[in-house]
Amino acid sequence: MNVSALSEFDLFLYHQGTNYHAYEMLGAHFLEQDGKQGVRFSVWAPHAKSVSVVGDFNEWDTRTHTMEKIGDGEIWVIFIEGLEEGEVYKYAIEPQWGGPHIMKADPYGFYAEKKPKTASRLYNLNKYQWNDAKWQERKKTHPSYANPMLTYEVHLGSWRRTLDGEYLSYRELADQLVGYAKKMNYTHIEIMPLCEHPFDGSWGYQATGYYAVTSRYGEPDDFRYFVDTAHKNGIAVIMDWVPGHFCKDEQGLRHFDGMTLYESDNEQRAENWEWGTTNFDYGRTEVQSFLISNAMFWFEEYHIDGLRIDAVANMLYLNYGRKDGEWQPNKYGDTGNLEAMDFIKKLNEAIFKFHPNALMIAEESTSWPLISKPVYMGGMGFNYKWNMGWMNDMLSYMSLDPIYRKWNQDKVTFSFMYAFSENFVLPLSHDEVVHGKCSLVSKMPGDYWQKFAGLRGFFGYWMAHPGKKLLFMGGEFAQFIEWNYDDSLDWHLVEEYPMHTKMLEYSRALNKFYTENRPFWEVDFDWNGFEWIDCNDSENSIITFVRKSDAPDDFIVVLCNFTPEVRHDYRIGVPKKGAYIEVFNSDAEEFGGSGVKNEGELYTEDYGWHEREQSLVITVPPMATIYLRHKDAVPFVKRSVSEEEDAVLVVKGVEKKKTKAPKKPAAKSPAAQEEAKQPAAKVAPKKVAAKASEEKKNAVKARSRKTESTKSMKKAEPPKKSGKKKAAAAQ
Repeated sequence: MNVSALSEFDLFLYHQGTNYHAYEMLGAHFLEQDGKQGVRFSVWAPHAKSVSVVGDFNEWDTRTHTMEKIGDGEIWVIFIEGLEEGEVYKYAIEPQWGGPHIMKADPYGFYAEKKPKTASRLYNLNKYQWNDAKWQERKKTHPSYANPMLTYEVHLGSWRRTLDGEYLSYRELADQLVGYAKKMNYTHIEIMPLCEHPFDGSWGYQATGYYAVTSRYGEPDDFRYFVDTAHKNGIAVIMDWVPGHFCKDEQGLRHFDGMTLYESDNEQRAENWEWGTTNFDYGRTEVQSFLISNAMFWFEEYHIDGLRIDAVANMLYLNYGRKDGEWQPNKYGDTGNLEAMDFIKKLNEAIFKFHPNALMIAEESTSWPLISKPVYMGGMGFNYKWNMGWMNDMLSYMSLDPIYRKWNQDKVTFSFMYAFSENFVLPLSHDEVVHGKCSLVSKMPGDYWQKFAGLRGFFGYWMAHPGKKLLFMGGEFAQFIEWNYDDSLDWHLVEEYPMHTKMLEYSRALNKFYTENRPFWEVDFDWNGFEWIDCNDSENSIITFVRKSDAPDDFIVVLCNFTPEVRHDYRIGVPKKGAYIEVFNSDAEEFGGSGVKNEGELYTEDYGWHEREQSLVITVPPMATIYLRHKDAVPFVKRSVSEEEDAVLVVKGVEKKKTKAPKKPAAKSPAAQEEAKQPAAKVAPKKVAAKASEEKKNAVKARSRKTESTKSMKKAEPPKKSGKKKAAAAQ
C-alpha cells in the first residue's frame, strides 16, 4: 500500500466522490514524519467540535492526543510517535453541542478487536509477500464469460470447526477448505461477508468495519494467505459485499460525529426498518469515495477476484420492503433511487477501469433491466446477476410431488425464455437453506431414495442450464438439517451413511464433468450455445435440449426426467447422424441410483422426430438427468488433475478412496440394438436401506420388473443425529 499525503488534491477528490483510494489517505498508517517513526491518524468528522485518539497507550484520556483540522475543516489529523502494531484505539468525538464524547471505531481501520470488544487495532498491511503473480497473469487471458464458473459458497464460521467447536483460522481454512474445493472441482469460492461485524447472527451482512477483515479467524495477513493459497491452487475468491446498509451499533458509522453523516438526513431513506439497519446516503460524495475505495481495497490489498453485491434491490428501489407512507417517490414520481443508480454505475466503471478482469456480481431479485450490461449501453455496469427467478421457480417445482409436475412444466422451461437477457449466475445459496426453508434434499418429495434421486437429477439439470453456477456448502453431500451459522456442517453424514457418501461423489463427478466440457460454459450467454429438442412433454415431465460450444460438432444432448418412472423406447430428435454414447447418468449405481442406463453405442435412425431428420430411441432412467455425446465428438478437457490429487477425497481429515469408474461396455451390434428396443417392464427404484440381492440385480439387468408403487415402498428414515448434533438440530 502506498500511503498518500493529505494533499489538497487528494482532499479535493475525496470531497468530489472520486478518490478511489481514500483508504491510503484516511485511517491509521505507519510512516515516518520529521525523522520519527509513528502512526498518522486521519478521520472525516465535519460536525465534530473536537476529536482525539484514545487507547491503552494513553489510558483512554481524551485530552492527551487531540487531533487538528486541516483543509476545509472536515478532516482531523494527528501523528503519534512510537506506537506499535496491535495497539487498540478509537476516536473520541465531542459533538458540537458538547457533552460526553462519542467513542467510535475507525471507519478506515484495517483490523479490529475480537467481539464482544469493539475497538480498532493498528495493523501494517505492507508486510505480506504475495505469491500469486502467475494467477494474476492467467486471469488476463482467461475471461470468465467463456470459462467454467462453478462457485462454492461458504460461511467460514460454520463450514467446519475444531473438535472443541472453535472456529478454524484463515490459515487452517487455507489448507482444509481450499484443498476440499479443489478436490471437489470447484473453480471459485464465494465467502459470506468478511467485514468486521458485531453479531454472528447477521452472518456478516451488518458491518461496523468495512476495511477490517473480521478478527474471528485471524489477522489480515492470515486472510491474505488464504487467498494466496486459493490462487496457487487455481481457485478464484469472491467475497460478499454489503454497500447497501450498515448496523446501528454505537461504535459503527451511524451518527458518526453526532449527526447523520454516512446516512441520509431524510429519516425515511436512512432507516431500514425491515432489517433494523441504516441505509447509506449515495448522494453524499464522501460516502461515494468511502464505498468505492472499499471495493477497490479488497481487490488491491487482498487480491480477491470478485465481489458479490448483496441486496441490490434494496439500493435501487425507494419502496423496497416498505409500507405505504414509509417512502417518498423520486422527483419523477417513480420508485427508483436516482442517487443509488448513479452510484452503482460509478462504482462499476471505477472497478473495471482499474481491474478489468474483476467479477462484479449483483444479487438483484427483481426484473430491473440491464443489470449486467455495461454503463455505456444503458446498463447498471455489473458483469453478472444472480438469477433469482430461476431459483424460485425450480425450488418450487422440485418440491412438488412428481404426480403434479405435469401441470407445472412452465416452471422448468420459463427461465429459458429470458436466460440470455442478462449474464446470469444460477444460485442455490445460503438463503434457500436457512431456518424454516428446509435443506435442498429435504425439499425433495417422496421417500428416502427419491429425495436423493430428485436432488441428483436436479443438480444435473442445473449444471446443464445456461449460466454460471453457485452452490452453498452442505448441498453437495445432501445435508438434511437446515444451515446453522453457529455449528459445523454435518460431516459425520459423509463418514457414516452411504447415500451421503455417494451424493458427495456424485457432486464431485458432476463438477468434474462440467469443468471439462466446453458446451456447458463456453457459450453461456447467447442462443448459439443452446437449442431445444423438446420442451413440451409435460405429460411425462421430461425436457430435452442441446448445449453447444463454439466448435460446430462439440455438443451435449441433455435429458431430464422429473418423475420416478422409467421410460422405455423413448424417442428424441438429435442434431447429427451416427452413434451416441451416454457419458453421464445421475441414476448410476455408484451415485446411489437404480442403475438404469443406456449402454454401448446408440445409433440414430432416419426417422424424423422433434423437427429433426435423425432420432434416437433410448431408455430414460427414473428421476434422473442424462448427458449424451456424439461418438465422433472429441471432448475438450479444460483442466487436468493429477492422479495423486484425484486419488482421494478428504473429508474432516478422513481419506476416502475414489470410486473406480465402471468399465465401458462393449458396443452393441445392430441386432442387439433392435432387441434392446423391444418393450420391457419398468424397473423398481433401488431401496437404499436393503442390500441388493442377486435376484434384484438380474431384474434390473433384464428390465423385467414392474415398477412398485411408491406407497408400498419401505421408507428409510434419514440418518438420525446423536449427542451434540441433536441439540443443534433442535435449536
